Amino acid sequence: MKEVTFIRQNIEKWRGYEGVAESLGISTPDEVAEAYIDVTSDLAFAQTHYPHSRITTYLNNLASALHNEIYRNKRERWSRLLTFWTQEVPQTMWEARKELLLSAIIFVVSMLVGVVSQWLDPDFSRLIMGDSYVEMTLDNIENGEPMGVYGTMPESTMFGMITINNIYVSFLVFVMGLFTSFATGFQLFRNGVMLGAFQTFFAQHGLLWESALTVWLHGTIEISSIIVAGAAGIAMGNGWLFPGTYSRLYSFQRGAKRGLKIVVGTVPLFCLAGFIESFITRHTEWPAAVRLAIILLSAAFIVYYFIVLPYLRCHGKSKD
Repeated sequence: MKEVTFIRQNIEKWRGYEGVAESLGISTPDEVAEAYIDVTSDLAFAQTHYPHSRITTYLNNLASALHNEIYRNKRERWSRLLTFWTQEVPQTMWEARKELLLSAIIFVVSMLVGVVSQWLDPDFSRLIMGDSYVEMTLDNIENGEPMGVYGTMPESTMFGMITINNIYVSFLVFVMGLFTSFATGFQLFRNGVMLGAFQTFFAQHGLLWESALTVWLHGTIEISSIIVAGAAGIAMGNGWLFPGTYSRLYSFQRGAKRGLKIVVGTVPLFCLAGFIESFITRHTEWPAAVRLAIILLSAAFIVYYFIVLPYLRCHGKSKD
């Protein structure tokens, strides 16, 4: 059977099944089960005859939506807390790999904008970070403690404040996807410009190496998690902007669920970044080799968890 004939014969039925998947409890269990069995049968046919077609991807996504509808009320075991971070988040990250790449590109480009802006205009940092922060930092530099800002309050108090702020920033980047992926991109751009200007500010005072060791000690995890949250927001925003073969509402719901799973998965990382910033970053007297080792280990973990593990999960090379 030609693909166009296969689609023409079944498209209305599939659209009806989209309604079943979107019903969120209105359809009876028998209706959902019947739709799931029928769609998986069509999916098997499509995978055999049109393995690289968009219709195969569409049917796979529709089958997944119906599967989730069947099991959404299933009582979960405590092991779900473990499988969420070891299986579900990596799987979702693989599905959002294009959004992650786009988020990273936006952030890197915005950092370069911040670098160039600060380099051409030394007062640019005052516009971005505020006069009071810049003056405080200049005083710290004169006193021989350029990174003194990280030791201005007790560790436990700082940990709570930093962690809450980091989680707030990540959810803000994600929620801006409600206003399309462009809004999330703006938030990424804003944070990237700030970081680029901040690092260049210290470079202009001959402190690039020391500031990099200090900032990226916690920033490797923190900044990477913001980029991941950006991918979550872009996924949600793109669901609204580019629904593809789905209805716009259903596409948005899928993007929002996927994005929320990603951003929730970053919460432990923001807690870890807050701990490092509060209890470790302030120890600028530690040897550079020790701090560099922490940065490299953090970077290795981020690359493995958000890039390597999703790839392995998708290709069935990682054991459950």
